[in-house]
Amino acid sequence: MTPTRRKALRKELRSARRALTPAQQHRASRRLFRQLAQHPLFIRSRHIAFYLANDGEIDPVLLFRHAHRLGKVCYLPVITGWPRNSMKFQRIHKGQRWKRNRFGIDEPQARGDHQTMPWRLDLVMMPLVGFDVQGNRLGMGGGFYDRTFAYRRRRSTWLAPRLLGLAHDCQKVEALPVAPWDIPVDGIATDAEFIRLSKP
Repeated sequence: MTPTRRKALRKELRSARRALTPAQQHRASRRLFRQLAQHPLFIRSRHIAFYLANDGEIDPVLLFRHAHRLGKVCYLPVITGWPRNSMKFQRIHKGQRWKRNRFGIDEPQARGDHQTMPWRLDLVMMPLVGFDVQGNRLGMGGGFYDRTFAYRRRRSTWLAPRLLGLAHDCQKVEALPVAPWDIPVDGIATDAEFIRLSKP
């Protein structure tokens, strides 16, 4: 797929998820919660990274609240200026202060003492723009997750953390090509199904 086609597909799929009504978004979030709340991957994980839904992304907020109630340690991504265009994961705590990043997305104010290395997480839930049943994924195009987890390419064992892509079912396409820099996910969860791509 050419870069031009990837850009066009990204625009098409973002429009599809943004077209969902608030009621449809709410139902999708509840269905996603039912897909994952009792899943062994979620239950076994103690350190879990979430994201704040934006631009029509499927919302994992119910899972976030559930994880917090269970005493799991919850993190959110923070975009940093150094190294340039890098992403850190910050533990969320009571009285958390927030700011808007350069993309207009809310994120916790950066605190180095509350951040952790990505391989110390058990599970990372990452938003997708598009996906196919083979597990190929299309992101927003910034490459933040791919750069953050590029180290997984150098490992044959201990591929921590598990990467779980989240999306609305309407974001599924027949086939997506794999770009050389793409880091594969271990599973994909939507409001309609769970696609397991690696052993739990």
